[in-house]
Amino acid sequence: MTPWSCFVTGTDTEIGKTLISSALIHAQAAAGVRVAGMKPIAAGAQWLDGAWHNEDVDALAAEVSCPLPTELTTPYLLQTPAAPHLAAALEGVTIEPTKILASYRGVRAQAQAVVVEGVGGFRVPLTDTFDTADLAQQLALPVVLVVGLRLGCISMALLTAEAIAARGLHLAGWVANTADPGMTMLEGNVQALRERLSAPLLGVVPRLSQASAAAAVAHLNFDLLTPH
Repeated sequence: MTPWSCFVTGTDTEIGKTLISSALIHAQAAAGVRVAGMKPIAAGAQWLDGAWHNEDVDALAAEVSCPLPTELTTPYLLQTPAAPHLAAALEGVTIEPTKILASYRGVRAQAQAVVVEGVGGFRVPLTDTFDTADLAQQLALPVVLVVGLRLGCISMALLTAEAIAARGLHLAGWVANTADPGMTMLEGNVQALRERLSAPLLGVVPRLSQASAAAAVAHLNFDLLTPH
C-alpha cells in the first residue's frame, strides 16, 4: 500500500469518524507503512493512570505503527465534553492554529503517512474566527467523508461535500457508516449519494457487534481512494 495521508471529517458528531480513521491507520500499518494518527483537538477526557485520556485519541493510538507522544498528536486535549471553543473558554485555553500546524509538521516528519481526524462535523468552531474547515484547508490534505447513515444523511452529506469543495479541497472518498441500524431504505439512501457525490464510495460499514478498526477494514476498499 502506498502511504496515504488524509483528513477525516463527518456529516455530524458520533457517526463513526474515529472508527473509519482507525481503519485507515490499521490498513496502512498492516501493509508496513509507518503511519501516525492525529486528533488535533479532542474534548472530553478522563484522568486515568496519571494522565488525561480521550476515548477517540486512545483508539487512534492503538492502531498506529508510528507511536508518538499525545502532546504532539493531540496538542489540545480538553477535559470538558463540549464544543471545542466552549470547552476551551471554560478551561481558560486559547486554541492556536499555528500550534496545531506545527504539531502536524512534527508528526509528518516522523511518519510516512498521517491520518488526521477532525472534531464533530466539518464546520465546528475552534475559536471565534477559526473552525475545522479552516484547519482542513490549511493542512491541505485529501478529505475522507464519513456519512452517518440515519434520517437526514443525504442533505448533510451533500452540504458537507459542497463545503469541502468550497475550501478548494479534494474529496478523495466517502464511507457510509450505519449510525442507525433501524434506518428505513438504507440502501436507497446510499444509492442516492452514490449518484450525487463525485468521490468514490469506499464501502458501507454495518452496525458491528464489536466495533474495531480490523472489523471495519473488512467492509472497506481503500484502493478506491482518488489522488489529487
